[in-house]
Amino acid sequence: MVGGCRSRRKRKQLSRIHAFSIGKASFKGEHSLIGGPGFSTIVYCKEPESGSDIVNYGDNYVRTTKYTAFTFIPKSLFEQFRRVANFYFLVCAILSFFPVSPYSALSNVVPLVVVVAVTIGKEAVEDWRRFKQDIEMNNRKVKIHNGEGVFDYSKWRDLKVGDIVKVEKDEFFPADLILLSSSYEDAICYVETMNLDGETNLKLKQALEETSKFQEDSTFQNFKAIIKCEDPNAYLYSFIGNIKLEDQLYPLAPQQLLLRDSKLRNTDFIYGAVIFTGHDTKVMQNSMDPPSKRSKVEKQMDKIIYFLFLVLFFISFIGSVFFGIATSEDLKNGVMKRWYLRPDDTTIYYDPKKAPVAAMLHFLTALMLYSYLIPISLYVSIEIVKVLQSMFVNHDIHMYYEETNQPAHARTSNLNEELGQVDTILSDKTGTLTCNYMEFVKCSIAGIAYGHVERPLARRKGLPLSQELTEDGNITEISEANPSIKGFNFMDERIMNGNWVNEPYANVIQNFLRLLAVCHTAIPEVDEENGKVSYEAESPDEAAFVIAAKELGFEFNERTQTTISLREFDSISGRNIRRSYKLLNILEFSSSRKRMSVIVRDEEEKLLLLSKGADSVMFERLAKNGREFEKKTKQHIKEYADAGLRTLILAYRELDEEEYTLFNKELMEAKSLVSADREQIVEDALEKIEKDLILLGATAVEDKLQNGVPECIDKLAQAGIKLWILTGDKMETAINVGFACSLLRQGMKQIIISSDTPETKSLEKMENKSDAYVAIKKSVLCQLMEGKELLGVSIENSEAFSLIIDGKSLTYALEDDVQDLFLALAVGCASVICCRSSPKQKALVTRLVKIKTGCTTLAIGDGANDVGMLQEADIGIGISGVEGMQAVMSSDIAIAQFRYLERLLLVHGHWCYRRISLMICYFFYKNIAFGFTLFLYEIYASFSGQVAYNDWFLSLYNVFFTSLPVIALGVFDQDVSARLCLKFPLLYQEGVQNVLFSWKRILGWTFNGVMSATIIFFFCINAIENQAFRKGGEVVGLEVLGATMYTCVVCVVNFQMALSITYFTYIQHIFIWGGILFWYIFLLTYGTINPSLSTTAYKVLIEACAPAPSYWLITLLVLVASLLPYLVYASIQMRFFPIYHQMIKWMCSDGHATGPEYVDIVRQRSIQHATFGFTARFKASKTSHV
Repeated sequence: MVGGCRSRRKRKQLSRIHAFSIGKASFKGEHSLIGGPGFSTIVYCKEPESGSDIVNYGDNYVRTTKYTAFTFIPKSLFEQFRRVANFYFLVCAILSFFPVSPYSALSNVVPLVVVVAVTIGKEAVEDWRRFKQDIEMNNRKVKIHNGEGVFDYSKWRDLKVGDIVKVEKDEFFPADLILLSSSYEDAICYVETMNLDGETNLKLKQALEETSKFQEDSTFQNFKAIIKCEDPNAYLYSFIGNIKLEDQLYPLAPQQLLLRDSKLRNTDFIYGAVIFTGHDTKVMQNSMDPPSKRSKVEKQMDKIIYFLFLVLFFISFIGSVFFGIATSEDLKNGVMKRWYLRPDDTTIYYDPKKAPVAAMLHFLTALMLYSYLIPISLYVSIEIVKVLQSMFVNHDIHMYYEETNQPAHARTSNLNEELGQVDTILSDKTGTLTCNYMEFVKCSIAGIAYGHVERPLARRKGLPLSQELTEDGNITEISEANPSIKGFNFMDERIMNGNWVNEPYANVIQNFLRLLAVCHTAIPEVDEENGKVSYEAESPDEAAFVIAAKELGFEFNERTQTTISLREFDSISGRNIRRSYKLLNILEFSSSRKRMSVIVRDEEEKLLLLSKGADSVMFERLAKNGREFEKKTKQHIKEYADAGLRTLILAYRELDEEEYTLFNKELMEAKSLVSADREQIVEDALEKIEKDLILLGATAVEDKLQNGVPECIDKLAQAGIKLWILTGDKMETAINVGFACSLLRQGMKQIIISSDTPETKSLEKMENKSDAYVAIKKSVLCQLMEGKELLGVSIENSEAFSLIIDGKSLTYALEDDVQDLFLALAVGCASVICCRSSPKQKALVTRLVKIKTGCTTLAIGDGANDVGMLQEADIGIGISGVEGMQAVMSSDIAIAQFRYLERLLLVHGHWCYRRISLMICYFFYKNIAFGFTLFLYEIYASFSGQVAYNDWFLSLYNVFFTSLPVIALGVFDQDVSARLCLKFPLLYQEGVQNVLFSWKRILGWTFNGVMSATIIFFFCINAIENQAFRKGGEVVGLEVLGATMYTCVVCVVNFQMALSITYFTYIQHIFIWGGILFWYIFLLTYGTINPSLSTTAYKVLIEACAPAPSYWLITLLVLVASLLPYLVYASIQMRFFPIYHQMIKWMCSDGHATGPEYVDIVRQRSIQHATFGFTARFKASKTSHV
């Protein structure tokens, strides 16, 4: 019965038919290290009530937050006051309680408290979100043995080392476990490790025979064991230990180890003993503490602040020297020079007899007085702006993935502007670029091609699925074949619906389809409601093959321990019949074998060897009489590879009884060996049977890319961004995906650095490991040097190169004495693919690129194996896919699809970089313009320490009168629209090259601030110093001069803001003009308060300034005079030296945004030529045809 396929699974003993012995290990070699340094872990598996733990290990709670309840206050305060500006203002706040202060303590302390409190509050909110995600993971449930053979649900966080857990199908393992038994009699289970290494193919694990008998909850009632093993480490693929059961010692190997965040698949349940918990688990050992990331703009902003501090100290020092000299000369021969300071009867601050001390005290006063050169509200304003910018990212409907109801989510707002400066993207492959499943799209049978190879290309070109590209490049309409069938995107009426029986090689087609349906390890599952069969396979390829066979008339519907049953189309009767094949052996796929075979006996008692594998190993195993279709098949394989498809060769042969009996005996003997070279002996046995094959054909499957990936990569390439792929997958898979997404193309020369060669394997078997290490390293070094020489030659003829390197070679390439050569080669290549990379290697490559190049790096991935890479990069992007949340929890920004990276960088990244850059420049401008009026007045007042403005004028300048317009600029301003950002991707290079925040631009704004301050001060002084200001003929006092200058400063900096904005909204109008209006309202209101509080502002507007026409006239004239230099400069720069975004704006304002000739003119100003992406592929193919 088909429906019985699940019920029999507990009775299967699949290990008997597998070629490789899964669970055996020996005490030889490294097991002798147990008990020594690095191998001291002891785990007591016992009943819960049998006593307290003999050894205390860490709990299973995993924390990704930056703070804890105890560290939040001290750590957050440290984070705030390690910023030099905030520390400076803290010192000023303390000094404001002493007589050296030029203003009141309250007016100085309040702004600092507000700024720090707002920033700490923001940090608290962001960390609270991380805390909630931690709670969600730590509160997952798993069944734990609570004594008396009873398993109850408990939270992950409550797990302890030594606990016995029961994990059921499709659940994640809550900790690192030793597999004790499973729902299968021979205690095997299937594990998906995509969260660890990015691979979607299932791994086969097997418990020891001695523990396999514990298959019911009740059998654990008296279970006791002691496990001794290696200490916690980051090595995912190695494990050494032993287990003591009933006074007998048994060795443990990696095949008994189940890692946290792996998922149980195709197995009803397993029992396991917890050996590592929490941060001791291997996946967490591969992760790093979340770093405190800061953008390059913010780091450069710190340098500007240091520069302003130097200016502040310099002018304070100069002022103090002049003040000391003037003070020493104040009283000579009884004559008082500055009589108003009463040097004959004064405090130490103005005592001519103690002029040096007075000068030093004045230095402290000046440090506080000129503090307004340093914008106290800059940091908090930036924090507010970044939070609001993040909200725009979170609510961008164009980055919302409806299928999974997932919007973009900026988990931290610290790096918004960094998104606009990315130079290199380091991407995972599986689940990031691909969808984690394959599609069967094409096949070659008996030298005849079937299916539409152009279909995947058409989709990558952005054509509808109902269209394809013909050989001459035209677009034609085609019908859609079974669009609802996942994994099957094939259309060819010649072999569908049983029509294959009419083909000239019908018998070959029958054998081909039968091989697809039989040669695999997939398990069928029947839906009890509708009777439909679905498949769970070890790899996406296998699932695609089984589905294709089913759709083409050979449906695999049942597997037992020894048989495979099909419902296949019979060419004689013309109807579907049921056939069974006795399964004798499964010869598994491995990276070294690159093929998989099964040996079956059909209903006619024929022994058949069915094999599928890579062309590099299959063609050499063909018999002389089995090469009839070899030439045409190779031609088709090349065409499929050009289209970015993954190919496998299918072949078979009949075995005679004597040959099989001899082979099976030899294989069983090899499997039963307990020696270091057992696996090699098994492989040698398989080599003897997998020969003299008859070629049937080839398959072509597409490693299904996520929608929009090629288009996104192409846009990023046009923007001048480099893309590296770091994947745990094998090299062939990664290369195929590289072609599929146009990261690689035909004609691009590949530099392959590999240690997976016979020479390297022979070196690894050397007894002297140090000699082997030196020899392999020398081999890798030679390959790198040869690649560098090729690269040097290619510079002359502009050839594009790609670098492909495997994990073993990468180990040596990342060593200190080799990494510079590796990086020089990698940076010189158009594309870089690192295969078989461990999580640590991904992080190390990311660190190497980040530190050595000094460029902004962005890492993007979806699994726990990508966490180190995400944390190491300047920006970590997590893909919130269907498998786990580890990457998202460790990322800075989460998106649902890779294609959203295009909009995130080219639109939001560009806008945020521009907004933050202009915002910081403007902040320094307005503070310099304000601070230098204080300095100029000090010169005018003989450095007496007298302040030109009222205390609260000083305090509120940055908080109310000028900050809100800057915040509006940072949130809403945009130089060009989102559509134009995507249309002209090279606009993004303004951020990569830091055009808008260069020292030239910063110094330009600084000069503008100094010039504005000079114009304001001297215009006001000269205009009203000696003129009658009131009707009674009185001249102005300090209070009127201060109010007039302050009015001019507020008006000038706000009007300057209006001139700097390129995209006005009503909010900006409210903030800019409202800031000026609020100043007048404040001056009026504050002036009505008791003079003991309002001091110099008492009725200054209503009685002095407002009635005087000269006050309004001076304000107007100063405004025009201050802004005129900027207007002249901006006009000349825009007309004669436009930068890229100004050219685009100019083109749009002239109405040429859609004219192809004008668009091409702008695009010809390309900053960097794209070397990958389908645009580059198209240009290369066009050039090759010319």
